[in-house]
Amino acid sequence: MNRTALVLGCLLIATPALAESVTEKTGVNSVLGIAPSTEDFVKQVAISDMFEIQSNQLAERKGSAAQQAFAKQMITDHTKTSSELKSLVSDGKVKAALPTALDSAHQAKLDKLKNANGAEFNETFDEQQVAAHKDAVSLFERYAKGGDNAALKNWAGTTLPKLQHHLEMAQQLDRDRTNTTSESKANK
Repeated sequence: MNRTALVLGCLLIATPALAESVTEKTGVNSVLGIAPSTEDFVKQVAISDMFEIQSNQLAERKGSAAQQAFAKQMITDHTKTSSELKSLVSDGKVKAALPTALDSAHQAKLDKLKNANGAEFNETFDEQQVAAHKDAVSLFERYAKGGDNAALKNWAGTTLPKLQHHLEMAQQLDRDRTNTTSESKANK
């Protein structure tokens, strides 16, 4: 038996709450298309929204004109989803704890952005936005299809199209930057 199969077997045998948390954190659920637990979904969405708001606030100050316009939209939209999620939890429709700070992985990404300037900031920001929105789309798709809380499942389904649009916008931002950089190098 190979090491990966052994680890996956151990995770599946572990208690359901532990297995879901570990497999969500490691990306196994995403690869397998498995819905996260409600607790994992709420935690990931809250952290994602915090990261989006904070990273886009940096882009408003340090980014290109296109990034600044993108950032304004992301701050508005992610503030709204954050508020909606908090309402679902505070209304008692969802039983889960909301984190109050970024996890270490998202904090490291934010720190990298804080320390970057110019072209390095632009590239890092664009790449992080594409990756963050791919992760968010996957998370919302999986919960909308197989989540175990009806109110949250419905919210995930109605929020998903906006996140898919955000991903398209982030990918276009990255393509435009890459094309501009390529053209600048070709003209030299």
